[in-house]
Amino acid sequence: MKIALTKLSTKDLATLAQRIITNIQSGKYPVISNHPLTAALQASYTEYDQVYTKQIYSGKGKDVATADHERDVTYTNLKAFLNGYRKLSSAPNYQLAEDLYGIFKTFGLNLDRLSYSSQTAQMKKLIEELETPENTLKITALSLTAAFSDMKARHENFELLFADQAEANADLRQMTSASAIRKDLEKNLKTYLGLLTAMKDVPGWQLLYSDTNELVKAARNSEVKKGEKPS
Repeated sequence: MKIALTKLSTKDLATLAQRIITNIQSGKYPVISNHPLTAALQASYTEYDQVYTKQIYSGKGKDVATADHERDVTYTNLKAFLNGYRKLSSAPNYQLAEDLYGIFKTFGLNLDRLSYSSQTAQMKKLIEELETPENTLKITALSLTAAFSDMKARHENFELLFADQAEANADLRQMTSASAIRKDLEKNLKTYLGLLTAMKDVPGWQLLYSDTNELVKAARNSEVKKGEKPS
């Protein structure tokens, strides 16, 4: 009963372990009932099953990227409006647009190109400055209250999602290494299969060996080809 467990994909390894455990628990083989090795095998499989399908990261990256894009759009649109309006010296309140655009200059005109953390830090300062009583009046006079509120809301939504992603990623990293869990399951499976091979000619063990060998053959047919890595 030979099989290279390290060549099995994560899914196929889990399938083999699950089928073997189900076979053990079927009640057809008294010789293996309550054997301490089966308890160890069950424990390592349970732990493996909980993590082998999990991603290394939380999977929230797409939502965070979308939120970042949305705040970038509101930021660039407001900045572009102020930049255009301030150049219209004949337009009413063009100087207010010049003043507000100057604030954007102070905190950077390329915030949308910065890293998440750098942009968040600068956006926070920009919003705080735009929320001062003096600048709030200027925003109102230019009928930009809704646009500014939208930019602020998009920024706050990004911060919430980013914090959620960071927390989720931290939780995943604190989990026991998936590779360590896999090695533990492989070790217990190898020991179990070795036991059955050693006992295959002993009365009461033949059927268990034969049935388990069929499960192993099925798994062996799905082994990862040489040169490939288990998925």
